[in-house]
Parts: sequence; structure tokens; C-alpha cells
Amino acid sequence: MTMDPEDSAQEVVCCILCQDSVPLMYCEVCDIHLCKDCVGKHLLDVYKFHNVIPLKQYWGELNYPKCRRHHTKECDHYCQQCDIPICTRCISRKHLGHNKVDILFFFKSKTKTLQSDLCELEKSIYPKYQEIASSIPVQKADLNELSKKLTSLNKREDVWNKEIQTIIKNLNKMENEIAHTVSEIRHSIAELKKILVSEDIRLISEYKSRNAEFRKMPPNLRVSLTNFGPREINIDQLIEEFDSLSALYFKTKEQDYSMLTKGAESFPPDRSLMDVPQVITVINTGYKYLHGVICLNDENVWTHGDDSIKLFNLQGELVQSIHTKTGKEPRDIAVTKSGDLVYTEYHERTVNVVKNTQVETLISVRHWKPHGVCITSSDGLLVFMDSDDDKQTRVVRYSGSKKKQRIQYNDKGQPLYSSGGIKYITENKNLDICVSDWKADAVVVVNQAGEHRFTYTGSPSTTDVFFRPYNITTDSQSRILVADCYLHNNRIHILDTDGQFLRYIDNCQLLGPWGVCVDTRDNVFVAENDTDRVKKIQYYM
Repeated sequence: MTMDPEDSAQEVVCCILCQDSVPLMYCEVCDIHLCKDCVGKHLLDVYKFHNVIPLKQYWGELNYPKCRRHHTKECDHYCQQCDIPICTRCISRKHLGHNKVDILFFFKSKTKTLQSDLCELEKSIYPKYQEIASSIPVQKADLNELSKKLTSLNKREDVWNKEIQTIIKNLNKMENEIAHTVSEIRHSIAELKKILVSEDIRLISEYKSRNAEFRKMPPNLRVSLTNFGPREINIDQLIEEFDSLSALYFKTKEQDYSMLTKGAESFPPDRSLMDVPQVITVINTGYKYLHGVICLNDENVWTHGDDSIKLFNLQGELVQSIHTKTGKEPRDIAVTKSGDLVYTEYHERTVNVVKNTQVETLISVRHWKPHGVCITSSDGLLVFMDSDDDKQTRVVRYSGSKKKQRIQYNDKGQPLYSSGGIKYITENKNLDICVSDWKADAVVVVNQAGEHRFTYTGSPSTTDVFFRPYNITTDSQSRILVADCYLHNNRIHILDTDGQFLRYIDNCQLLGPWGVCVDTRDNVFVAENDTDRVKKIQYYM
């Protein structure tokens, strides 16, 4: 009888080609493990480009757990049936016949689960609880006000005041319960961040999600009491209101809600685009060549051009000016969730952050030059890079200064992006990664895992006109906005989340639209390279 390869101790971690040796190398293109002896054989496949690197370089410095039964052994597999890390000796004995996976692939999969939980807690669940908690003091104040008005009644005053006090007592109880839950959510968020930063496989394997528990929220109270005058109290209406209010505190429900994203919570889905977008603000920046704009908030925007970065308010007043370390213009700028400015220095191969006017180097890379940069939903970074010889390009995801993911090839091993040229990047609300590839005349979109979703090469109705994308952004509806200033195009393309062309913004006398960003109200800011002006444009009804 032949033993299943998964149950064979000597095949726990093996080279994909020889099925014998321990793999120390990894091909990023083919997603396979190789031993050193088989690397040459793998590279002989001339029909595909390969990029073979040491396995440790691919996975980084992970903290491998020691086996609970064999204390001198490191765990290199994960038993899905027993839900624990295991070593080679465990596989051939106690866990023989169980479903197992390589512990590195388990780590990769479970890390995504933790990142998803963290995102949901921070962007959806926690804000919901805050909203409910903030409504309770308002309801109590309204009820106390009503209680004062009832003092003018001669009948049933005591009964109603007693009812009001009962409701307030229940509100106090709910307020305490919510405060306790909010504290637990904060603790869970802190623990998740600690585990993700540690890259400790045992901690990651022991993590148990509480998101389903936190989703079961108390009702979001909206007590609406009639504004009674002293002589206008309707007794039947009052009794009806008290009956409905009392019932609120004997039930809870699991709310059905969608993921909250920056700006999205204020607007309904499927907002209608305006037939004629309109310019509502114009800012003169004074640059000779203006290349980019990003919102600090709804009242201030950062811009970059020439050799400096400037902050303007919407009245066009200069608030702050920053010079880069080298005195050269940054290739791109972004703003973190805490409001810190981030910018890329292409030739210095650095990504820098400005804190309290002090410039600090956040990321320094060798053999690669950073171009476009954006802040992710988890407050990490996505950086687009060119190799020093301009032959390769890739997207790198960072958490702080730590590299977490590289995106470079499609599932056929072909480069996703062109070599050289101008590239900008943004993350959509559905976590898609959108890159404007100027040299390829295309917008390339991959999902969070780096898998190609679609490529947009311009509106099908204007095939006779070149599409030359510059900066790119997304709005609360997950629509993609792309600046196109090729020759006389001077317009903004608006696409849906799947890359279908919706319409242009081409009526606002745009001249060389290069940079784009949106604020939390879904107004688009356009940086004009030809005029040094930033235009704030309303395009939603």
C-alpha cells in the first residue's frame, strides 16, 4: 500500500521537482519551492520568466513555534484537524492521516484573516458602537426634558415619570454594557496589531476571532418624542410612545451593515453623477510645474511641484511649505490616517514621512526607485517601484517599514506593468490595487492578493484618441477617477469598480490635469500642470 504523500514524514517540506530534498529556494513567478540542485533545471523553462530567491527572503524572518510534544523540534506544518502547529515527527505518528498544510502557507492564509478582522473592527464595528454610545446621552436628555414638562399635568404624572425613570435606568444599563464592549473591541484591535507585527506563527495560530460576537449589537436608538407644549399633551400618543420605548430594552439584534470606509458612511450607495460637473473652488499654487494634490482634510490640500510641497486651505492661502531632503521634487505624496505627510524620493530610493515639520526616512530600498505611493485602509503603504536598470516594475506593500507583499507578475508569469514611465497607485474601497501605467496607456487593477482583475485602456467610444493616464484616485462609491492630459484630452475618466467606463469630466476647462484626489464628500481636486491651479469639482448630485 502506498502512503499518501501528505502523510509521509520525509515529504513534509520537499522540492517540487525532485520530491526529495529540502527546498531552500522559492520561485515568485511559479509559486513553488525548489532545492538548490533543481534551480538550474527550473530555469531551463525558457517559455516563462522566473524569479528565484532564497525561501527565507520570501517569507522574511518569521518566529517558528517549537513543537509541544517534541520540544527541540520546530513546527513546519499545521494540522487543520487538530488546529495546532506540528513538527515532522508528529506527522508520522499522532497526526498520521490528518489534513495538513505547510506552516508557511498556513501563516500566509491566517495572516489575511487577521488583517480582514482588524479592518472590519476598525472601519465598521467600532464606529457603529461609537455611534450607538453617543446617541444614549441625547436620548436621556430628551427624556429628562419631557419629565419636566409632565410636571404641569394633574393626572397620571407619577405613572409617566416612573416610566421615564425606568427607561433611563435601562439606558444607563445599556450604556455601561456598550462601554464594556467598546473596551473589549479596543483590546482586540490592539492585540491584533501586536500579533501581526510580531509575525509569531504560534500567536497567529492561537488567534480566535471575536468579530461575529461583536457584530451582535444593541439597537441603534433613535427615540423621537413629540415636542409637547404645556397644554398640548396628547395622552394616548404619550402612552403609545412609552409602550414602544419600553420594548426596546428587552431585545437586541444582529445588525446587517456594510463595511464603512472613509467618506462612505455619509452617503447612500449608487449616488447619481451630475450631468454637468461644476468647479466650486480654484486655488492658485504658484508652481511653475504642478504635479500632484492630496487632501489633508476637507479644508486643506497638500500639493507638490518644482522643488517643494505646499499646504493650502480652500481660500487659496499658503498654510505650510516643505522642502525635500535633496531639494528635488517628490515623485508622489500621500497622507496617513493620523495626518502625516508621506512622499517618495525617486533618485534617493527613499519613502519619507513628515512629522511636526521634521522629515524622517521611513523606507530605504536598494536597487529599486520608489515612484507612486498611497495609504491603505489598514494605514499601511503601497509603493510602486522601478528597478535601477528600468527593466522591472513592481508594487510593494509595507506595514510601517516592513515589507509584506510584492506584486509584479500575472498568473502566466508575465509582468503586470510596463518598464519605465510614470506610475501612480491607489487602493480602492474594495481593496483592489489600481495602477495608472502611463507608458502602457492603461490602468491595471489587481485584487488584494495581487491577482489581475482587469486592464482599462480608454473609453470604447473614443478609440481614435490616445489614452494617457496620469494620477489616479477612488471615491466612496469605489469608482475610479483617472487624469488624462494627453495632448488635448484634458479630462477625467470615471470608471466603475469593474473597470467599465461611466463618463468623462471634460467640461471644466481643464488644462493639463495631472494630479487627482477626492475629499470625504466626494468632490474631486484636480492639479493642472499647465496652469499651476488646483480645481475643486463637484461631480455627484
